Amino acid sequence: MEHSHRYRAYPTQEVAEGLEHHLNVHRQLYNHVRWDYENSPEDDKPTEYDQNNKLPEWKQKWPVFSELHSKAAQATVARFHRNLSDLRKKKEKGYNVGRLKRQAPTEYRSVTYNQSGFNLDEKRGRDRFAYVRFSKIGWVKIRYHRPIPDHAIIKEVTFKKETTGEWFVSFGLGTDDSDLPEKPDVDSLGASNSVGIDLGIQNYIHTSDGKTVDWLDLEDEYERLRREQRKLSRKEMESSNYEKQRRKVAKVKRHIKRKVLDYQHKITTWLVREYDAVFVEDLDVKEMLEQSHNARNKQDAAWRQFTTLLEYKADLYGCHVKQVEARGTTKECASCGVETAKPILVREHSCPSCGFETDRDANAAMNVLQRGFSELGLGWPEDTPVETVTATDTTHFESVSASHVVETGSLGA
Repeated sequence: MEHSHRYRAYPTQEVAEGLEHHLNVHRQLYNHVRWDYENSPEDDKPTEYDQNNKLPEWKQKWPVFSELHSKAAQATVARFHRNLSDLRKKKEKGYNVGRLKRQAPTEYRSVTYNQSGFNLDEKRGRDRFAYVRFSKIGWVKIRYHRPIPDHAIIKEVTFKKETTGEWFVSFGLGTDDSDLPEKPDVDSLGASNSVGIDLGIQNYIHTSDGKTVDWLDLEDEYERLRREQRKLSRKEMESSNYEKQRRKVAKVKRHIKRKVLDYQHKITTWLVREYDAVFVEDLDVKEMLEQSHNARNKQDAAWRQFTTLLEYKADLYGCHVKQVEARGTTKECASCGVETAKPILVREHSCPSCGFETDRDANAAMNVLQRGFSELGLGWPEDTPVETVTATDTTHFESVSASHVVETGSLGA
């Protein structure tokens, strides 16, 4: 299993200048790799292997490239071909995409050292600090708030400069499956230790056992962002005052992004610790964001990010996580399966066939739970009727606030 740990970095001025220089040289190498690929014959485009073999020749012709660590340079070549592969996949899916663009200094912000060229010294730092050495650059101080597990292998290290001007170091970790906690036997799963999740409209999530988690309130943050953006619009482009204000805007955006991610970490950790199996809707987020109504809230929800966190934490905490088909979960009755159309304003489910009544999102969460059991090849427990799993009286749903999630979950990832 692969995952990552990210730390704030505090390089000295001399080392920061070295990081900036190497970042710029790697950007030039990336652009040269792109140029070499674009100017090759259509029937003889170079592969990643071919361009890695050209690196010694390029280093002799352009000595600035010889300043780079060999593994880091190869990682930059791999970065271009990875982007190229992603572009091809989008084209195959019917997306109208062009070619990879030349990277400007404001766009190229990270460098990866793969397998070698770095060292981590955990004993050198004090008060939860450590140091990372990058070959040909120097030692970088990091806030080591979360030690790397003893059983994890460091596969790569990336340093990045954010748009705010802050530096971060990320460790790509590999963990042997034998070191991970065992997941519960599928046959032991039932309605009592499993949960279906509806990614809701009125609430952030609604669970099949009657819990709701509130939306994260970001109105103050967005009001501050609007103020800072208005100030930015009044500054002269490329002036020092413009750059200072641009960084302020970037910091507000970063704060919003981090707040959403932190909230998701707490909720997902709570879920994988609380239940043996978690089932969630597989939403078409791109299509939802293209709809005009409430697009910003949908983007704040970051549901794709939410499900990604759930899936990787499932392995870390020994929990089954499964995405299920989202279409029809709201219309379909969780009790009898009859579909009933509901406008978005109708917040209650009332089945005309069997008379089952409950909250709209609770009904969807129950359908997600049942579909999850089907995905795992399990039937719905016959001795567990729908009415005993979710309350039919919507006033009895338990609202789980953010503070409750923090108390029962983990503050870490």
